Amino acid sequence: MKIDQIIKTYNYSGPRYTSYPPATHFEKSYNNENFISDIINSNSESPENISFYIHIPFCPQICHFCGCTTEKGFTKPFIRRYIDALMKEITFLSKFINKGRKVSQVHWGGGTPNAIAMRYIEEVTNFIKDNFDFTDKYEMAIECSPAYLDFQHIEKLKFYGFNRISLGIQDFDKKVLNAINRKGSKHPIEEIMKKIKIEGFKGTNIDLIYGLPLQTEKSFQKTIEKALNLDADRIVTFSYAHLPSIFTRQKVLDEIGLPTTLDKAKMYLNGFNFFTSNNYNAIGIDHYAKKSDELSIALKMKKLGRNFQGYCTKSNTGQVYGFGASSISQLTSAYSQNIKNASEYIKKIEKDNVAVLRGYRVNKKQKVIREIINSIMCNYYLNFQEISELHSIKVEKIKEIINYKNIKLEKYISNGFIDISRNKISINESARLVVRNIAMEFDPLNSSNKGIYSNTI
Repeated sequence: MKIDQIIKTYNYSGPRYTSYPPATHFEKSYNNENFISDIINSNSESPENISFYIHIPFCPQICHFCGCTTEKGFTKPFIRRYIDALMKEITFLSKFINKGRKVSQVHWGGGTPNAIAMRYIEEVTNFIKDNFDFTDKYEMAIECSPAYLDFQHIEKLKFYGFNRISLGIQDFDKKVLNAINRKGSKHPIEEIMKKIKIEGFKGTNIDLIYGLPLQTEKSFQKTIEKALNLDADRIVTFSYAHLPSIFTRQKVLDEIGLPTTLDKAKMYLNGFNFFTSNNYNAIGIDHYAKKSDELSIALKMKKLGRNFQGYCTKSNTGQVYGFGASSISQLTSAYSQNIKNASEYIKKIEKDNVAVLRGYRVNKKQKVIREIINSIMCNYYLNFQEISELHSIKVEKIKEIINYKNIKLEKYISNGFIDISRNKISINESARLVVRNIAMEFDPLNSSNKGIYSNTI
């Protein structure tokens, strides 16, 4: 099936499925008391491991494309208040987490975590290390903008216990960076990568975005070629989600102009073909990992997982406990999101120790659906018998829960996107652009039209 035909047939809005149900279904009736109760319940659920997410909602300069919760114009006293509130939240909620459980992941996101003073990162990290035991193969990662990253920062992060750095590069073309209001790297990116490796980090990640203003198929090819030469362990090519009705800062990009959907699809496919021809495996819908990387090994064993922070191995993934403004906790049976505005978050924490904005309790049927969608999105296959054994539900009942009908999949079969054999479904390599569409066929909530989503391509 040609690219233009794929776009015409499948380019419609749909969830990214970083959670199930999607965050658009979170309810404002969910409150602080619900969250505390669900944290206590999470201690007896699997996965047993703990993942912590720390959100730093500050950026010295906000990019026009950004859909994250972030703020600018912050002062040093305000950051101090924010860290104090963050520490108070962690200290309070940690009381409800069983200390017999081990931490397998810590992830710092934003915003721009490396835009705040390193001593704040050390303060929070030391509290976690002092109060929890870590697994032998834990991952401690931080998202960094190279525009504010010094070599001494890399040294300090390694000393604090970090072993993975994700560099938000987005594009190497200065014209594109200027158009999206993003600063380039403070130091030559090659030297930053060299320093990270010298310090002994076990993994580096480079984030790129395709579909931005002034990008062309040719210019993005140069970007991915340069990214390859940096020899990162993982490379991510995010699809730019243009939703100016939700993120008003994106409206300015309409004035500059965006690539066509066809050009955007070509950028994706060129990236896919280029990286998979150069010792990287395609991971999920937008990640690439070296063939020796643990994500590639997990994919081969059909044990790849996913959360709001990205793709991860099931063995290393824990239930996620999020701290900070807008952070989302992903427990086995519940989701909880904090108040988004940093000032309001601080006031709420100072008053109540907890700052829940909304959340959702996941029922047994939805856990089954979540398992199905994750299997499709992460491991490109679905085995109904495995789902049946995992959740102790008969295959016939599972198909009833998702309203399964072969007719819903006929177009994907005829286009060569999927193969069906008894109770197994395999997603072929040619279906990478439409994996979200395929997952939507197994989602009973999809017909509810609840929320605004980006297009799948």
